Amino acid sequence: MKFTLNALLVTALFLVAVTSAVAQRPRRPLSDEVKQQIESVLPAKAPTVPPKKTRKLLIYDGNVGYGGHGSIPYANDAFTLMGEKTGAFTTVVSRDPAVFERDHLEQFDAVCLNNTVGNLFTDPQLRQNLLEFVLSGGGLLGIHGTTVAFTDFQKGAKETWPEFGYMIGARGASHLAQDERVVVKLDSPDHPLNAPFGGKGFEHVSEFFRVRGPYSRDRLHVLFSIDTAKTELPPKGTHPGVERDDDDYALAWTRSYGRGRVVYCTIGHSPQDFMDPKILEFYLGAIQFIMGDICGTTTPSTRLTPAVAAQEELGWRFGVTMWGLHKNTLFEGIDKTRELGLSYIGGLSFQKVSKEMPKNFDCNLSDEELTQIRLKMDEAGVRMPTFFYAQIPGDEEGCRKVFEFGRKLGVETFISEPPPESLDVIERFCDEYDIRLGIHNHGPKQSPVYWQPEGILKVCEGRSKRIGACPDTGYWIRSGIDPVEGIRKLGDRLITIQPHDLNELSEEGHDVPWGTGKAEFEKLLQEIRHLGIKPTLIGLEYSYDYEDNMPEMAECVEFINELKLDTPQ
Repeated sequence: MKFTLNALLVTALFLVAVTSAVAQRPRRPLSDEVKQQIESVLPAKAPTVPPKKTRKLLIYDGNVGYGGHGSIPYANDAFTLMGEKTGAFTTVVSRDPAVFERDHLEQFDAVCLNNTVGNLFTDPQLRQNLLEFVLSGGGLLGIHGTTVAFTDFQKGAKETWPEFGYMIGARGASHLAQDERVVVKLDSPDHPLNAPFGGKGFEHVSEFFRVRGPYSRDRLHVLFSIDTAKTELPPKGTHPGVERDDDDYALAWTRSYGRGRVVYCTIGHSPQDFMDPKILEFYLGAIQFIMGDICGTTTPSTRLTPAVAAQEELGWRFGVTMWGLHKNTLFEGIDKTRELGLSYIGGLSFQKVSKEMPKNFDCNLSDEELTQIRLKMDEAGVRMPTFFYAQIPGDEEGCRKVFEFGRKLGVETFISEPPPESLDVIERFCDEYDIRLGIHNHGPKQSPVYWQPEGILKVCEGRSKRIGACPDTGYWIRSGIDPVEGIRKLGDRLITIQPHDLNELSEEGHDVPWGTGKAEFEKLLQEIRHLGIKPTLIGLEYSYDYEDNMPEMAECVEFINELKLDTPQ
């Protein structure tokens, strides 16, 4: 009964806060004594020191329609001192929405939303800037109240920006007592972010949010959660606004959104949370992780099979390139990719988006239409690291439009066959946007310059390492080129790849499931492994029987999931 009364008390206090707290409390600096207490429990060193480059973290702690958590200054100071002590990063703390101007954001490697409750800012351009910052590779850390950021908090956390909820991973702020004691279970004990806990669960006292949709382990990699078997919880059915039917109470997770890494953790309600050595060590790792200085998976929990984990150890990602499904719409292709159990696709600029949006998937789509596409991919747990763009313009205006399009979708590598005279302009945009170009090949008639590795290497001479090759090995084989020798010639200029297995080594050869044809497919993958090449995507482009090739594509997926690769020489 005591538990229920505490929960009711919390609910009452919550309602008072919603109706009365409109203006955020002004910042009050922590006392020197408190700062010394924080300093005494900071991690001695960062997991990765020195970082790969000088790093900078923006901490935003604005609240709208809510007075703000008392823990906010503790987190601000702890993170600032932690960065200074370890040399891992520097910080800027602000609650001015102007920091989200695009030119200003570009100086940062990651953004921390520190207990940001309410409709932080409504300017659509500032919101778009934050979104594109993450899509293009910036990190995002959300603490506790951030699951109700960009909501109208005074109207019961009414949604005002749905895509933010998808990006951060969940919505909601339901909880029991502010001093609830739970046993925490490590759902991913070997993840580097869980290193502070030594592979063991732990007890913690704080306020723990029970989140709701769009939360799903099919989209998020859960780090730790409430161990319901070991935690004393109120009887089922007594707290319908707090309970989940599935008893899945995730407390921290990571994910990728576009190219950016996202981490959220609900531990952060209390000042004491930021005076706990293990929690501070966790947050230090989280910051370095979203900045790219710590390696670790973001693959959704339900997708991280032993086969996928082994592929990630190699730095490999397998996905469906949409040419193999070009008779379908993009949305149908996304669904079929999900059906195959793969998490990546390669886009195609002349594929129709959907029956409801019968337009080409290209840079002429509006921001609203691109939002629909991103949410469709996220719903399926699919990302799009590569994109075949049939004609990248060689002029400044047209080229920028294509690269802006890529930025908004989290594209890492464009695939195309541009005229050699366009490469100077394209190269500049590759470097500006940090998006690579994989030059594609067809046969000698269609690709007189690029059909063989030597042609691509020649146009790449003296150019940025962001320019390289996307070999289509099916065309290589039909043109008399040995794929293994071709890969050796390209070396580190191989950026991404579309490997094929053929029924015969001739001009008439057609696709068959990987590992069943004459192309020595396993030898090809072994060579990529031995050379240490990590393609943006190893694209499954089954270019045969387009009307009904799903069974053959499923065989390809089965082949890679069962493949055992040698140790590199």
